[in-house]
Amino acid sequence: MTETAKQTLFITGGCGFIGSNLVRYCLEKGYRVINLDKLTYAGNLASLRDVKDNPLYKFIHGDIADSNLTRQILEKEQPAGILNLAAESHVDRSIDAPDDFIQTNIVGTYKLLTAALDYWKKLDASQQEHFRFLHVSTDEVFGSLGPEGFFSEKTPYSPRSPYSASKASSDHLVRAFYHTYGLPTVITNCSNNYGPYQFPEKLIPLMIITALEGKPLPVYGDGGNIRDWLYVQDHCEALLEVFEKGCPGETYNIGGHNEKTNLEVVHTLCDLLDCLRPKEDGTTCREQITFVTDRPGHDRRYAIDASKIQREFGWKPKDTFETGLKKTVQWYLDNLWWVKEVTHGKYGLERLGLGNNREAEK
Repeated sequence: MTETAKQTLFITGGCGFIGSNLVRYCLEKGYRVINLDKLTYAGNLASLRDVKDNPLYKFIHGDIADSNLTRQILEKEQPAGILNLAAESHVDRSIDAPDDFIQTNIVGTYKLLTAALDYWKKLDASQQEHFRFLHVSTDEVFGSLGPEGFFSEKTPYSPRSPYSASKASSDHLVRAFYHTYGLPTVITNCSNNYGPYQFPEKLIPLMIITALEGKPLPVYGDGGNIRDWLYVQDHCEALLEVFEKGCPGETYNIGGHNEKTNLEVVHTLCDLLDCLRPKEDGTTCREQITFVTDRPGHDRRYAIDASKIQREFGWKPKDTFETGLKKTVQWYLDNLWWVKEVTHGKYGLERLGLGNNREAEK
């Protein structure tokens, strides 16, 4: 990207967890941002309330699968690139109701790619050279690791859930549009994100809110599943690095270098809550931990090799798991209004991912 092209970004899914943090970060960096979001259960205008009046920000309510709408946006706003974060993203929900994941993650991505290709073809040579279609994906497409080793950009795909299969499919489509049509695409595969504005169905915010309510803290299986944790602000900084400097057709892994078992994560959260918001009765949050039936097809270990992005762009995460988690817990304690607003009528902290809704769909 050049300074002359550093003008308008078209971000999809900008009202979600990573998307809202990315919108805010891009605005801080001086970009004009067009945010297209369908506002499904995990996409909320409340996550960007602090920037809604920013003259560089524009929100459009819509679906990436609506080709007429995306073509109109591209023609009118003339963005220097597209950052695609629009996706259904929760493994447990994909087990219960995979249809939405197929429609948004696969069909939606395809429709957005076709609109982007037609737009890109009309740009002049300089604009075409600097245009990028950044597709944000996940390390879950790689499947499950053994006790050693890391996912690299060359690791074969082996998705194990409807969610990861839908994201793998979208990744393949993005690569195909580069190799077949020349659309300058780049893909990122990230490890588990955490931080402010994450919908409370995910492990870390779910444990924080459930602990505050004095309810049992459900840990899947034996709690030994390992994930590499990445603070969302670090992820956003990496995404903009890839968008501005990434080579078309390339993939970049983004990881936090913070491998933790789920039980370690919950223990750390409990200890932070005991320190920051101690209970009046003197009991500890760890006493609320309860082990529940594991998720079907639960991958045992993920770990990212992010040496490529560090080597090529000098990026590395600024936050350790400990510093990032403390920021996260404090943010939720200070913003319980947001939790109430985004979950009201949508989610009651109930267990998902047991496949109980599949029979109802037949």
